[in-house]
Amino acid sequence: MANKEKLFSEFQAPTTQEWLDKIEVDLKGADFQKRLVWRTNEGFNVQPFYRREDLKDLKAVDSLPGEFPFVRGNKKDNNLWFVRQDINAEDAKAANAKALDILNKGVDSLGFRIPGDSVSKAFVATLLEGILPQYVELNFTTCQRHCVELASVLLDYFKEKDYPLAELKGSINFDPISKILAKGKDTSAVLAQGKSLIETLKELPGYKCINVNSVALNNAGAYIYQELGYALAWGAEYLNILTDAGVDATEAAKRIKFNMGVSENYFMEIAKFRAARLLWAQIVKQYEPKCDCACQMHVCAYTSAYNQTLFDSYVNLLRSQTETMSAALANVDSIVVTPFDKPYETPTDFAERIARNQQLLLKEEAHFDKLVDVAGGSYTIEHLTDAIAQEGWKLFLAVEEAGGFLAEALKGNITNAVNESNAKRHADAAKRKEFILGTNQFPNFTETSEGKAPIACACCCASAAEGTELPALNTARLASEFETLRLSTEKAPKQPIAFMLTIGNLAMRQARAQFSCNFLAAAGYKVMDNLGFKTVEEGVDAALEAKADIVVICSSDDEYAEYAIPAFKYLNGRAMFVVAGAPACSDDLKAAGIENFINVKSNQLETLKAYNSKLGI
Repeated sequence: MANKEKLFSEFQAPTTQEWLDKIEVDLKGADFQKRLVWRTNEGFNVQPFYRREDLKDLKAVDSLPGEFPFVRGNKKDNNLWFVRQDINAEDAKAANAKALDILNKGVDSLGFRIPGDSVSKAFVATLLEGILPQYVELNFTTCQRHCVELASVLLDYFKEKDYPLAELKGSINFDPISKILAKGKDTSAVLAQGKSLIETLKELPGYKCINVNSVALNNAGAYIYQELGYALAWGAEYLNILTDAGVDATEAAKRIKFNMGVSENYFMEIAKFRAARLLWAQIVKQYEPKCDCACQMHVCAYTSAYNQTLFDSYVNLLRSQTETMSAALANVDSIVVTPFDKPYETPTDFAERIARNQQLLLKEEAHFDKLVDVAGGSYTIEHLTDAIAQEGWKLFLAVEEAGGFLAEALKGNITNAVNESNAKRHADAAKRKEFILGTNQFPNFTETSEGKAPIACACCCASAAEGTELPALNTARLASEFETLRLSTEKAPKQPIAFMLTIGNLAMRQARAQFSCNFLAAAGYKVMDNLGFKTVEEGVDAALEAKADIVVICSSDDEYAEYAIPAFKYLNGRAMFVVAGAPACSDDLKAAGIENFINVKSNQLETLKAYNSKLGI
């Protein structure tokens, strides 16, 4: 220890200003703010580095795991979470067989979706045969109007089997507000059943029954601060409704569960869950609960379906793996990994097995379940936690000042705000401001759909649902428009060929050919790169010999003045002519009749749609 102290004493810690001075030297005159400061969609900037001094005013840094305000998690000595898998339980016997099978493969939390008209003592008995609820978390979703009935049936079943009621853990997904958002249906009348549901489950203290399904917002493209702020307002709305109905505040808070989404923004998602616990604890504290444990937020995290893709679908595994890591490191209570093939089929046994193993890998190999709040003390994550908490709190207060979450939902304001974010993200994806790996960035050049088609969503448009005047959440995935474009190309009689006419400066022609290949392959075109041509005539002849439909000239800005017009004239309309870049001589090229240019500022989606139209697709 003495040697270590001596070693460290020999080094003088540089100041923040010294770091900044060094960075400015390395940037060689480039703008620090533009190059290194990240401007988030959440309304705040993220610096390229943080130091201990940046945390000096953050009160939550001094808290301990398992203690109010629970920013560092609800547990003190481990980070165990439930590995959950959901099952469609239309057939009780088949669902039971599947549940028993996956319980032997690492799952310790089951989610059953039961049709409302199937809720009965016999159905539940068949569904749960051989499952010991004292060792497995059981979660149930059914028609909102049948939740109380289901709770009564479950309680009677557990009593008949003489299970230890106080030890059982699970949930019933009662959340009428989610139907207002997802379906555009006014289901507010069902909210009155919340009190009865809690009373029915009185003998099952470990069962949550009032749910906040903000995962629906995540899957509709909501920004992180939106899901956070709206989830808090959503939960507060249920607290108000229940306490106004005469439910004790402590009991009401203990019955609330949050089902939240988690997207690919790794550090921000870790911060989101930490901030959520911090803020929810503060909200519940205002109701003066009998114990701080009522202030704990209980979260089941679902990896996002919004960023999943049909093409290059194995990339979905990379997305869901980092999402699962975010949720696990953020100390959530349970995790559901969305299978990689969900966008285009009912998940296969293989996809579900991989989804389970993604969590088991983090537990058994990486030991994520052994350490409490690994992220705690990280200067960056502590800063992000505080920053996103502030933005989420602003949105929460705005909703409260507008009359509360239910009132805003019934006005359509929540749905419209999320749909606006979805539209903005789709527009950013079209312009490649938001990358979708394998779709608008680095697509697989040779992949075909092999008959895969997107599964239609019941609520994939923002228009009002039939018989209502309320908007519904738009759950069109971020890649959906690119997939529609690529599928239409695939159905064409001939796959369009895009030929790179590379000429001139070696570095520039290679860079622009690579850019152009990625740009055009996103539409499903066959792209043909080349080593370079001595003359434009040689390049055009090679393109025509290859039966190219599109010829892309790739060179340097200075050389386009020399090469582009002769190439265009020699091609003479025998194929579409495209210039890769935005050279200073663009006006001269346009005057010569050249219409098509692609560059980093192009709207990729609209450009490719226009090319398909010109090609008769």
